[in-house]
Amino acid sequence: MQFNYYMEVLQKYAVFSGRSRRAEFWWFALINWIIAVVLQLVDNAVGTGGILGGLYGLAVLLPSIGVGIRRLHDTDRSGWWLLLIFIPIIGWIALIYFYAQDSQVDPNQYGPSPKYGMMAPPAM
Repeated sequence: MQFNYYMEVLQKYAVFSGRSRRAEFWWFALINWIIAVVLQLVDNAVGTGGILGGLYGLAVLLPSIGVGIRRLHDTDRSGWWLLLIFIPIIGWIALIYFYAQDSQVDPNQYGPSPKYGMMAPPAM
């Protein structure tokens, strides 16, 4: 199931509209990180100087940006907030905070909630 989130992000290769759930974003990030570590180990063992990791990084660059933007949309923020990545430490902490927030329940300008659809969750 979790690998499906990774594949879904890759299938939406350059989709920057819509919304993505927390699970989709974080499972993609985890699997992406594991693959990058394994490729780094292979690069070090074979002595290719990071070529495999670099090629993989280029291959997942657009899907990573896309899922980041869609995750921000899910919290009702513009994708331009992704530029916080260029502010060391404080920008990264702010983005992690935004990414960790729950989905906005109601449909917003970016579409219906991928978690709740068109209906709100039951009252507790």
